[in-house]
Amino acid sequence: MASSLPFDETTVRLSIFATILVVMALAEAAWPRRERTLPRLTRWPSNLAVVVLDSLLVRLVFPMTAVAVAALGEARGWGLLNVMQVPAWIAVPVAVIVLDLVIYLQHVMFHAVPTLWRLHRMHHADLDFDVTTGSRFHPVEIMLSMVIKLTVIAALGAPALAVLIFEVLLNATAMFNHGNLRLPLWLDRWVRLLVVTPDMHRVHHSVVVRETNSNFGFNLSVWDRMFGTYRDQPEAGHDGMAIGVETIRDPAEQRLDRMLTQPFRGSDRRYPVAGRD
Repeated sequence: MASSLPFDETTVRLSIFATILVVMALAEAAWPRRERTLPRLTRWPSNLAVVVLDSLLVRLVFPMTAVAVAALGEARGWGLLNVMQVPAWIAVPVAVIVLDLVIYLQHVMFHAVPTLWRLHRMHHADLDFDVTTGSRFHPVEIMLSMVIKLTVIAALGAPALAVLIFEVLLNATAMFNHGNLRLPLWLDRWVRLLVVTPDMHRVHHSVVVRETNSNFGFNLSVWDRMFGTYRDQPEAGHDGMAIGVETIRDPAEQRLDRMLTQPFRGSDRRYPVAGRD
């Protein structure tokens, strides 16, 4: 089914993704927060190749995009917001906020369940933290995430416009808060009251388990504060902290073939929430 939006969803999303990627890459070069562990050419080809692979698999496996499912729900009256006939000016922001909460809870789940952590671990195994890390997710994790997202959209009755706004915000904020970007401390303190900043999310990519299991938010920062998973700063400081997973430190693991097989090799019993030390 075609989207009810008056423009092409794919064009909008790709244009915004490419624009933010370029802007963030330039900003990282101008105002870096940390020195790189590895050269960009060692990491970026694999990280960006994962984005392409994930996008192709989503297109092949799922006949409809999230926005198209929302449009179909609107046309057929599916979901809570449609059944309750909530006006659009309320339904759109409510749906965006609920979907953001779902992403937070999903992220916690991928840290809490050992099998899911093995998939999510590929995202954390990046030895550096920059704009490309924000799109580095294992294809199986992307497939599971898509199933969860489509189910919630249909059950909630999220408007197509809300889903598009959410998708754009999620991609944009994921690239922003994974940026190797130095924000003035005063600006960081104010911005993180609303959205997740690079300094806030970088703590989540620490090799230290208790820091890895904090700051799960991707967009709104309120969820970490509300559910008690917020951590202000890493113990070693942003310059001294080690990024990644303790058991995956070989630079060869940044190759695409090694990244894709990481869930099926090794074990990290300490990292899942409530895991053993």
